Amino acid sequence: MHPSFWDSRYANEPGYVFGTEPNEFLRDVADRIRPGGRVLCVAEGEGRNAVFLAERGFHVTAIDQSVVGLEKAKHLATARGVEGQITMIVADLLGHDLGEGNWDAIVWIFLHLNPPERRRLLERASRALTPEGLLVLECYTPRQVRWKTGGPIQAPELLVELTDLQGACPELETVIGLERERDVIEGTGHTGRADVVQWLARRATASPARA
Repeated sequence: MHPSFWDSRYANEPGYVFGTEPNEFLRDVADRIRPGGRVLCVAEGEGRNAVFLAERGFHVTAIDQSVVGLEKAKHLATARGVEGQITMIVADLLGHDLGEGNWDAIVWIFLHLNPPERRRLLERASRALTPEGLLVLECYTPRQVRWKTGGPIQAPELLVELTDLQGACPELETVIGLERERDVIEGTGHTGRADVVQWLARRATASPARA
C-alpha cells in the first residue's frame, strides 16, 4: 500500500495499532539468533519487534515506508532506553539495497506482497543473510479470509503458504515450517483467531572455495 495509507493509519488510530509487544513467533525464536548479531526488521511499522530485539542486545535496523510509523518507533525505543541500538530508515523496501551477507537475521512479520514482489524480496533477503543467518517470518495464509481478524483479506492474492516461501528460497534450510491456527492479539490491528504460516529458515554455511 502507498505510504500515505500507513501514515494516516498510524497517526489517526489510538495508541500503537499493532501494540508495543513483540510478535509471538519472533519472541519464541529470538534466542536462536546469534547473540549480539545484526538484525534487519522489514516493514517494521511502529517498532515493537525492533525494540524487543534491541532490549535483548541485538544491533537492529528497522525499515519502513511510513515516516509516522518510524517516529512512533523512535518514541517507543526512547521510552525503553534502546534508542542507541536501533537504526531507522524510511525507504521503499522493494527498492532498498539489503546488501549481501549483511544480516544475522531478517525479521519479516505480517508483510504481505503480491507474488512476484514477494518472491523477489525473499530472494534478496536470502542473499542478504550471513552464513547460518536466519529468516524469521510470519504471515497470514489464504485460510485467513474466514476469520476477518487481520491481514489483507480483501486481496487474497497477498496471502501466502509455506510452499510458496520455500519455493522462492530453495537455498534456505527450513528449521521451523508450520501452517497453523492460533490467536493473534496484537493491538487493534490483529484481534483474534487466525490462520498463519510461521517460517524459520537458515542460510547454509558458505561452501569452502575450491582449489
